[in-house]
Amino acid sequence: MPDSEKITINMPAVDLGKIDLLVQEGLYSNRTDLIRTAIRNLLDKHNLEIQQSVTRNSYVIGALAYNSLDFEKRRSKGEKIKMTVVGVLQLASDISPELARQVVESIQVRGIFHASDAVKAALADRMK
Repeated sequence: MPDSEKITINMPAVDLGKIDLLVQEGLYSNRTDLIRTAIRNLLDKHNLEIQQSVTRNSYVIGALAYNSLDFEKRRSKGEKIKMTVVGVLQLASDISPELARQVVESIQVRGIFHASDAVKAALADRMK
């Protein structure tokens, strides 16, 4: 289960040139290193707001993974799952769309959601 995802951003030429200057001067090893560092610094700066949101919304931070056995146990008990994750949510490929609809009450992922296309389609109305 990968814990990172590639994103694409558009930047003005002047900003990109400034990044290249900092890389040339040896402050960063490459553009990606600078951008990751800048994002981490901003996330650290806003840590209080992030923690308040995590608490308010009862998010799980990190990686959360379920397989069909997990879901079967919940279904047999008549339990529904509300999944709120900051990080990665992985629903294993052995979970059928029908089982997912029977067990999942809602999904809110801030990060990466891995599941089969069929399960994602079956749960589309439950995603926030």
